[in-house]
Amino acid sequence: MKNLKKISAAAIVAGALFTVACSKSETKKAVENSSSEYEKSINWMTTSELESLDPAKADDTASEEQIANTYEGLYRLGKNSKTVPGVAYKSETSKDGLTWTFYLRKNAKWSNGDPVTANDFVYAWRRQVDPKTASSQVNNYEGIKNAIAISEGKKKVKTLGVKADGDYKLVVTFEKKIPYFKVVTAISLKPLDSKVVEKYGKKYGTKSAYAVYNGPFTSSGWTGSSLTWKLVKNKYYWDKKAVRLSAVNYSVQKTPSTDYNLYQTGKLDAALLDTQAAKSMKNKRGYRVLTLGNTTYLSYNYKKKKIFRNANLRRAISMAINRKQLLSTIGTYNTQAKTFSATNVVLDGQNFVQEAEKNNSSVNKYVEYNLSEAKKYFKKALKELKVKKISFTLMADDDDSYKKQTEFIQSALTEAFGSQISVSVNNLPKTTRVSRQIAGNYDVVLGGLTSDFPDPYHFLAYMQSGQTYNFGKWSNKAYDKAVKASLTMNKAKRKKELLKAENIIVDQEAISPLYHMGQAWMIRPTIKNLVYNGEYPDFKTTYATKN
Repeated sequence: MKNLKKISAAAIVAGALFTVACSKSETKKAVENSSSEYEKSINWMTTSELESLDPAKADDTASEEQIANTYEGLYRLGKNSKTVPGVAYKSETSKDGLTWTFYLRKNAKWSNGDPVTANDFVYAWRRQVDPKTASSQVNNYEGIKNAIAISEGKKKVKTLGVKADGDYKLVVTFEKKIPYFKVVTAISLKPLDSKVVEKYGKKYGTKSAYAVYNGPFTSSGWTGSSLTWKLVKNKYYWDKKAVRLSAVNYSVQKTPSTDYNLYQTGKLDAALLDTQAAKSMKNKRGYRVLTLGNTTYLSYNYKKKKIFRNANLRRAISMAINRKQLLSTIGTYNTQAKTFSATNVVLDGQNFVQEAEKNNSSVNKYVEYNLSEAKKYFKKALKELKVKKISFTLMADDDDSYKKQTEFIQSALTEAFGSQISVSVNNLPKTTRVSRQIAGNYDVVLGGLTSDFPDPYHFLAYMQSGQTYNFGKWSNKAYDKAVKASLTMNKAKRKKELLKAENIIVDQEAISPLYHMGQAWMIRPTIKNLVYNGEYPDFKTTYATKN
């Protein structure tokens, strides 16, 4: 799961999957045509400074965006979040699912010409779980033998369940079955050139020049504090023929009106829009919605506020909120949530949310606005709880968007249930909200969750009994059983159990999903084949025409 700095819905976006793609015929034609018909570089933006180009230490979206384009793991994410080969061209899994063997390409190289070997993965993975590194990404190694114990100082680094069998075979052993491990390697678990890391020591990744890269691009021009830099085509990349752009010119733009003006004058090829601009630009050529794997929802505190243990009360609250009206208030580039899992989640190459919505048709009513049904369930809840009135405080961040949302929800519930409900609103600075949420000091909180990986397990696992991020302490034996049973290499059984878990969470309204956040962008229509899988753009196969 994302660290708490990144899971705040204010800092995370979600919505429908987006891929600016060209057809196979277009791609073939583009390759055959003269390069003079295409732009060699494009101008892109991000909203914040970089923190690090060290995969073990990067802890912000801007840095991870650069790392995704400059480093490559065993696998990578292709269009629609499908895993495709990266440094590894194939893998094998043992019958018990506890040993994976990866076969590496012999033509994979670092940007200094060094070969990428199995030892580069062993070195990088050991370094990342080593408590001395203090990496916030250690949770990505969960399941690999001894990974968590090493990070806690209970085991030696060399006992990590990874070893090199020669230069081009990597063997990974697990403590439990991790059927989604390919997806993990596509997002995280990057290799490192040990010679270069040892050369720069603590300076590694603090400037573009203090690192080497094995991905489609290298980083150039970042000084550690500069607001401009470049992604430059990596001449040593094994699949360099697929890389069409010679450079992606980055700049930090913190004001939406400024970046849109730069877009209009041709100085940027993409601009992030604010809510007002998105409304006026919605029907313009170039308008696009980009999404992150996020779900924003109401989290109920079952331990502190016993009334929320009543499912009918939670259902009533959910059905009393008109999500479409809520989105018209904060931006229609967000999309209504009918599942806990986000819209970019994929299972066996298929969109999991679409499958879940079909599977959950009987309980989808709880995430749809229905005032008359909401009143019926509320009346049932009052009777079951033996109370005449419900009172609670709704907590959220104190930015403008959250203030609008909490006001909307407060008004909606008051309108639905009148004097029988009293909802107080408490908008707090994000750091305060997070600390109170962790401590369980809240009644209901409005917030978001973004998983590290676009696999349903990485959403659903967080609501198991006893999980750290199950802040409200909800517990359901059938749910726990289904999530645990999904850790199987049997694809049919895994799908069945994950759909069962998603069904339970919506039926019980364990949390009340409200929306998947989205970002509105203007992207030059001449930019083709940009892949966006829910967190950052992948420029490997992107190209730009001149007209």
